[in-house]
Amino acid sequence: MKPVEEILADLVAIPSVCRTPNGAIVDYVRSYLAEHGVASTVLPGPEGDRANLFATIGPAEGTGTILSAHLDVVPAAPEGWTGHPFALRQDGGRLFGRGAVDMKGFVACVLASVPGLVAAKLTRPVHIALSYDEEVGCVGVRHLIDRLPQLCAPPIGCIVGEPTGLRPVLRHKGKIAQRVRVRGRAGHSSRPDLADNAIHLAAELMLRVRDEARRIETEGPFDDRFAPPVSTLQVGVVSGGTGVNIVPAECVFDLEARAIPGTDPAELWRPIARFAEDRVAALRAEGRSVAVDSETLALYPALDLADDHPLAALAEAISGQPRQAAVSFGTEAGLYQQAGVPSIVCGPGDIDRAHKPDEFITRAELASGVAMLGRLLSHPSL
Repeated sequence: MKPVEEILADLVAIPSVCRTPNGAIVDYVRSYLAEHGVASTVLPGPEGDRANLFATIGPAEGTGTILSAHLDVVPAAPEGWTGHPFALRQDGGRLFGRGAVDMKGFVACVLASVPGLVAAKLTRPVHIALSYDEEVGCVGVRHLIDRLPQLCAPPIGCIVGEPTGLRPVLRHKGKIAQRVRVRGRAGHSSRPDLADNAIHLAAELMLRVRDEARRIETEGPFDDRFAPPVSTLQVGVVSGGTGVNIVPAECVFDLEARAIPGTDPAELWRPIARFAEDRVAALRAEGRSVAVDSETLALYPALDLADDHPLAALAEAISGQPRQAAVSFGTEAGLYQQAGVPSIVCGPGDIDRAHKPDEFITRAELASGVAMLGRLLSHPSL
């Protein structure tokens, strides 16, 4: 049986950065599973160079549990790293590398558990679902979920192994990310009356985002299980203009909204969209040449698993950790739940180390992840 640390080293060495081809890492997993007699289905996405992977261990006809993870990682600029991002480096009990904690650590735990799963006399199947481009809006998993009815019987639950310190997380916020493009009319800065300043109009829209965020902070709705206990909006990226003496013809900004359960993330964007439509109409009525359009960069729903759901008790039993009511970051779990698959988030490591230079997971956390999956084998639900 291949040690979990060795599997993690193999996975980290494959730079499966989001929005890039992922055939190498899918082939690695497929070959590893095949070595243990497990067939897998590769599910190419519409991009043509990326794919999901799905495999079943145990009786194919039964209702089982999904172990879910994404194979992609965020980019790793060399600044801040004390070693090569895509070569697993050990320092004491820490294992450094891009994706070590988010979330190739959990993938390694799952693969290290495959021999035990194969040897066990499972009465229900365990499914392995690995997706692509989670980091840019949960892209690949949507295609995988669409295929679930052809891949397996309706699952009894899904464990998404994002790093939670093995604490089962029952809820997370949903999200929408929107790119807004504001167009005006260029001109010389000495005659701004003959031009239409795109940055000025964009600034009005961005202030509307701020004002809407402040309104929600005051008026709610509220959910004290989250920090902060409300839905949030913010502008994260702005670009526009070519020179201080030129009235800018274009300004682009990206905004993000995170929604507590019960709030549609798209609803948080709509007041901004209506304000933009009203301002454009008013300015055009004055003879101004302006336009605003937008595109959705990411959209996924919140997760909201009931406290008394059997999956919560299962996750507590196998993880050995108490449940956590909610986190504010998002995962693919909300999409599984939206598709009718009860879902929970539970995996090794700490999310605070993700997306940073010298990302790491510890040997002890990996061992705990493998132990959790080992306890899954003996749970009565299987």
